[in-house]
Amino acid sequence: MHARIRTLSLAVLTFALAACDKSIPEPNPAVPPTTMGPKAVSGSSAPTATAAASPEPVQRIPAPARIVAIGDLHGDLAATRAALRIAGAIDDKDRWVGKDLMIVQTGDEIDRGDEDRDIIDLFERLADEAKLTGGAVIALNGNHELMNVQLDLRYVTDDAFKDFVGMPGVTTTDPRLGRVSEPGKARAAAFLPGGPYARKLAKRNLFAIVGDTIFVHGGISPKHVRYGLERMNREASAWMDGSVNHVPAIITAEDGPVWLRRYSAASDPEDCRVLKETLAMLSAKRMVVGHTVQRGGITSACDEQVWRIDVGMSKYYGGKPEVLEIKGAEVRPLRADG
Repeated sequence: MHARIRTLSLAVLTFALAACDKSIPEPNPAVPPTTMGPKAVSGSSAPTATAAASPEPVQRIPAPARIVAIGDLHGDLAATRAALRIAGAIDDKDRWVGKDLMIVQTGDEIDRGDEDRDIIDLFERLADEAKLTGGAVIALNGNHELMNVQLDLRYVTDDAFKDFVGMPGVTTTDPRLGRVSEPGKARAAAFLPGGPYARKLAKRNLFAIVGDTIFVHGGISPKHVRYGLERMNREASAWMDGSVNHVPAIITAEDGPVWLRRYSAASDPEDCRVLKETLAMLSAKRMVVGHTVQRGGITSACDEQVWRIDVGMSKYYGGKPEVLEIKGAEVRPLRADG
């Protein structure tokens, strides 16, 4: 656990004032805000969402006997541990005990809570430990991971900023940090494209198809499939690791894979039709999404073709930890109370 200096009052980005107020809805921008740093708002134009001439095959991971999906965690380490223990993944020392279990976390590990660095590090360690026993831990990127790489830090707490102060390998002299006030520069530098935590996120995908289930933070639509899902994974990764200086608009748009809500809000017949079309294009049976809090716990819609697993389990939202278990054709929520 990283030491925290709780006696300091941290003044960070000027545009952060009042943004963490729960009464203010999270923005869902079609165009990234101008506070995202010079790389993100330079004169380079991002590729348009045109269909690939010959869409490449989508990588599929063979389904293990048991998959457990975990939704948004938002910087709450206690809720993260609780979810992983409900899944049977870790013991009381946070060591992997899941054997051949596969965990899929659908993004938004960070922001809104104080311990987001700890959560990223925990999932990275568990991924290594799971491999040793034939298991797997797949963590996907959500909109908040992308926002941090874009230097959109409105939802970072004071303690989460402090966790990066003095971090080895972080330089705060990058000119892209010019708009960030001094106390926030260390975290911002860690998440800049090419920074140490941006490179960690660059190893994660925007989606994963395991067996006949597609996992994604917001949602996949037919236009994403036509554009190329693997292409989006590569382009997002290249931007995060600093290889290119922009992220394509199709990824960050309001209806992009980390922002889309049409399957996780009150889905109507047209939403279900689009979902069915998308699943048919991917030869999948169901989609599992996070991003939109389900206040009563995990829900499904469209004849169980979509499962919504963001239960607001973090302290910020006050929900209870809950995960989704997939065993062959059987899909069911799991809670601590059984």
